[in-house]
Amino acid sequence: MAIIINLDVMMAKRKKSLTELAGEVDITLANLSILKNNKAKAVRLETLDAICKALNCQPGDILEYVEDTED
Repeated sequence: MAIIINLDVMMAKRKKSLTELAGEVDITLANLSILKNNKAKAVRLETLDAICKALNCQPGDILEYVEDTED
């Protein structure tokens, strides 16, 4: 997939654990882990908004576009 989720990077920069962020965002640990491990197929804008508020960052700090390379 061409969209990379750098949630783990922002969490490390803000020194927030998965459990702490899940509580602040009101999302299950399982769903947040799916996002963090770049396994998500979609993310709700409401969820992205809450994550950005909790981490004091912009969506572009979390989401990155990387062009697919087909071999």
